[in-house]
Amino acid sequence: MAFPQTLSALLFLFPFLLFATIFALPLDDVKLWCSKTPNPQPCEYFLSHNPSKTPIKQKTDFFKVLTQLTLQRAIKAHKNSYSLGPKCRNKLEKAAWDDCLELYDYTISKLNKTIESKCSQTDAQTWLSTALTNLETCKTGFYDLGVVDNVMPLMSNNVSKLICNTLAMNKVNYSEPIYKNGFPTWVKPGDRKLLQTSSPASRANVVVAADGSGNFKTLNAAISAAKSTSGRYVIHVKAGTYNEQVEIKLKNIMLVGDGIGKTIITGSKSVGGGSTTFRSATVAVVGDNFIARDITFRNTAGPRNHQAVAFRSGSDLSVLYKCSFEGYQDTLYVHSERQFYRECNIFGTVDFIFGNAAVVLQNCNIIARNPPQKTITVTAQGRTDPNQNTGISIHNSRVTPASDLSVSSVKSYLGRPWKQYSRTVIMKTYLDGFLNPTGWLEWDGNFALNTLYYGEYLNTGAGSSTANRVKWKGYHVIKSATEASKFTVGNFIAGNSWLPGTSVPFTAGL
Repeated sequence: MAFPQTLSALLFLFPFLLFATIFALPLDDVKLWCSKTPNPQPCEYFLSHNPSKTPIKQKTDFFKVLTQLTLQRAIKAHKNSYSLGPKCRNKLEKAAWDDCLELYDYTISKLNKTIESKCSQTDAQTWLSTALTNLETCKTGFYDLGVVDNVMPLMSNNVSKLICNTLAMNKVNYSEPIYKNGFPTWVKPGDRKLLQTSSPASRANVVVAADGSGNFKTLNAAISAAKSTSGRYVIHVKAGTYNEQVEIKLKNIMLVGDGIGKTIITGSKSVGGGSTTFRSATVAVVGDNFIARDITFRNTAGPRNHQAVAFRSGSDLSVLYKCSFEGYQDTLYVHSERQFYRECNIFGTVDFIFGNAAVVLQNCNIIARNPPQKTITVTAQGRTDPNQNTGISIHNSRVTPASDLSVSSVKSYLGRPWKQYSRTVIMKTYLDGFLNPTGWLEWDGNFALNTLYYGEYLNTGAGSSTANRVKWKGYHVIKSATEASKFTVGNFIAGNSWLPGTSVPFTAGL
């Protein structure tokens, strides 16, 4: 399905014409500033039609104007997307379209936050990276369900290009504290005492118990009853199996279970079953400052139902401690924002740690299960722009086969490049001998092999030798501690400034 050519052209130009009177400069200045961006054409069009001809005196002025333009364009694209609903011909198209509406909401929220808050340069780069990731996820939903030729062309716009421009203008080449006082603003003195106790469940606001002994029988009921708070809201989920799909949108939620294998939240949605990857998550979190500990998150769709997420996080400054993530393909979706995982277990087969967050997994057990297609890829990182401050960092962990894995009949790799600028670094980690000596796998021919960044630093184990690793331009055997330290908790996610308030142990450096 497609609009007639003239109508498509009008829809494309309408937002340009609508905002032609907002941000413009003399033509020479426009070309000068826009030439610094990766996508000068939409930049020049918008800026050259401003009757006020206000000069941009410095880079920060230009960045602000670009971000405002991007926000306005995103709002119009979002409104236009609503009109596509009636054009969805079946449930699959409708499922992908529903995702896009929600993801545009999140994108607009992140752009607003970048403009309105007194944020650091690192904060801004994180939120802009997330804004772009949301739009990529919108597209991915149509590809997941095989309906890309129908509705997806109608959703094309220049918002992604404009976000790329803002990322380029705000590029962060250094690490800086997220919070000047050492703790995030949501951590109050009482919260610190709560989180530092060895038994936070004893201080829970509410209790979930399947046997009826708590305030609620389901986690969804507890989440629905929770209220927004500036402090930490603790939900104790007692031992039991909770078969439900959960989405957490409130900030400052903490889930406390009774231990891995004791408190289990399980679901079975999958792409094979008609869901998008994004929507297949058993538990999905978008509210910032989320914490979970001592819980198993599970997706039981099985290895033949393709993408089936156990846990998805788009929560900024989120922490998962002593949790287990159990699935097959696409088990752990580290979708966006800044995330930290400590002493967790992650089970899967294909791309089972994937997404485009800035994430560090530390002291974790990464366990490969037996795949029906006889190929294992541990990671699939999704950075689409070279200026996104995102990537997967695996530090001081273990990558081993599950007991059911037939090592001799399966080829296993550390990862493959899902997107053009895929970035994954593995440091001081035990790599078992089941891994293929080449280490990494192509996604599609030569795609991204020159633009990705894959690095290994001082790993151990029978699978850690780099002698026969791939010879791609983007692959690096990291020999410098200075280079490796860029991907530590302290530098990559600025953990020193916010993790102390959670009481979760962490190693800031190498």
